[in-house]
Amino acid sequence: MIPGTRLERARIPKEVKLEEYFVYIDEAGDEGFGKLRNSSSGGQSSWLLLGGIVVSKENDRLLPQWRNEIMDQFPQKRRRDLHFHKLKHEQKVLASRTLANKPFGACVIASYKPTLLQLDDQKLSVFKQKGHLYNYLVRFLLERVSTACAQKSQKTGTACKVNVTFSKRGGTDYEVMRDYLFLMRDGREVVRPVRSIDWSVLNPEDVKVEDHANRAGLQIADVATSAVYSALEPNLYGDTEPRYANFLRPRFLKQNKRILNCGVTLVPRRCSIPPQSEQYIQSL
Repeated sequence: MIPGTRLERARIPKEVKLEEYFVYIDEAGDEGFGKLRNSSSGGQSSWLLLGGIVVSKENDRLLPQWRNEIMDQFPQKRRRDLHFHKLKHEQKVLASRTLANKPFGACVIASYKPTLLQLDDQKLSVFKQKGHLYNYLVRFLLERVSTACAQKSQKTGTACKVNVTFSKRGGTDYEVMRDYLFLMRDGREVVRPVRSIDWSVLNPEDVKVEDHANRAGLQIADVATSAVYSALEPNLYGDTEPRYANFLRPRFLKQNKRILNCGVTLVPRRCSIPPQSEQYIQSL
């Protein structure tokens, strides 16, 4: 649990059924704005993605089985630790295809960093500060998953609680993230957002940070996030690979039957991106 002042929990009447959801969050790409990778040279990624999966409490118990179902098909994989970027192409296909029909939701927020470089110096300096872009994407992701969970519970007439676990990453100040979550929850932002995290179902004190290797949910979140990353980030030859993400298409959250701006969201929303990446976005 992220350290902080313990909040008094809202009391739920005993006669009201409580539906719990678990959200696991991982990232793909990096935050750096130094030398961005292109077709002629290496460098930092042009995209930073933050993605998560959401499962019910009942299905949360099944996540290790789903992970093992994938790992059991790989030769000489004794450890139960699934890392998408370490897999060969055919293994990535298998992992994505295996998860395609599992009962979970997926949501990915994608930021194309070259677009941010076009901002004025004052705004750009904010995003260049350590952790700011990452925390900005956290906001978009939690808005969407908390809303999806709350709406599903409303349809069934149940109370709702959302538990969030982040994959621990080097260099991230989780105290700063914690403060940002409380800032948003308490309405202390200078500019109020159009959308908001549903704080009736999500308590910042229920946010945890754990090692990738310790939770199957984080490993499956890695698959979903990295699959979209492969569809957006061109390799050194200028090619993208949307096949993994296309297998997982049924799992992405939808609004009005559309994945775009719900299950997969661009930040900023209207931006010019490479043709290879645009082709995938237009298919959503």
